[in-house]
Formats: sequence, structure tokens, C-alpha cells
Amino acid sequence: MRVHISLDDELVADLDRRVGSRGRSAFIAATVRRALDDERRWEEIEQSFGSMSATSHDWDEDPAAWVRAGRRAEPSRLG
Repeated sequence: MRVHISLDDELVADLDRRVGSRGRSAFIAATVRRALDDERRWEEIEQSFGSMSATSHDWDEDPAAWVRAGRRAEPSRLG
């Protein structure tokens, strides 16, 4: 699908220096895709706020010990 957008001359010149005039569309599409993925991730993060209690976790008493125990349980993660 074609979309018409307006960009200032400096921005287009910088874009062309980086990707060339023939690479504009692909670069812009990839950049928009990344930005939309970031937006989706932030929406999911914000929706999850408050879904986990502030206490009653396995790691509450000693977080470092909890991490060490997890690492020992999965030796393949160490090397």
C-alpha cells in the first residue's frame, strides 16, 4: 500500500546519507514496525500494573539466595 508522508528536507537528506534514496521505504517501514512493537509492549506493561502482589513471593526474604538457587537448579544456564 502506498502512503504519502511529509518529511523536512534535512530529515530526508540524513535518511538518504544513511540508507540511500532507494532504501527509504524499507528503512521507514522497519522503523515504524519497531515503533509500533514498542508501543504494544508498553501497553502490555501498563495493563499489567497491579496484577502482581507486592508481597508473598519466593524471593521476598532473600532475593540473592533465590537467584542462586534458580541458577543451581539449571546448570545448563551457567555455561
